[in-house]
Amino acid sequence: MLVAGTGSAAVGRDALGRIARAGGNGPLLGDEGSAYDVGRQAILAVLRDLDRTGEDSSLGKQILRQLGCSGWPEVQQRVSAGAGEIFPRVFPVVAVAADAGDKTARALLTDAARDLATLVKIVAVRLDLAKVDFLLAKIGGTLGRSAFFDAQLDELLREIAPKARIGPLPMPLAEAAAHLALRLIATAELAGK
Repeated sequence: MLVAGTGSAAVGRDALGRIARAGGNGPLLGDEGSAYDVGRQAILAVLRDLDRTGEDSSLGKQILRQLGCSGWPEVQQRVSAGAGEIFPRVFPVVAVAADAGDKTARALLTDAARDLATLVKIVAVRLDLAKVDFLLAKIGGTLGRSAFFDAQLDELLREIAPKARIGPLPMPLAEAAAHLALRLIATAELAGK
């Protein structure tokens, strides 16, 4: 399963029950390809562009509007007070801009797709899943927001695991967690008897 939301991680289990995980280290140590990471990278990109040209790019103006800020000093103050409240909110702007053809947004989302695919590759290699038929479930708030991003990610995932069936979880995450908990309880009870 690939988790691609505010944070990012990949986790898998093979037929023998071995589990592998990559990512999920939080925004300060990882979360590559996440909404947090894309938002941070987008703000850095528009600030570099502002330094170079002296004017806000179209993407920069859209980010300021999304955040309800009058200028970059206000964004900097809000990031200092709570980056987790700011960076993920930029992702939808980047997603829309990428679908509209913005080159900076497309570059950001291409990099994010590569980062997420790398997490899946790590898990697939560790569990020897690359040539096996399995469900590669995707979940998270960055998915389904940009046709460009989704296409980039799916193409990379198909290269990593060509036999995988890529799609959503077959049931809601909370329901899957409840089923797993019930199985673990039943296993523990059987082991105790």
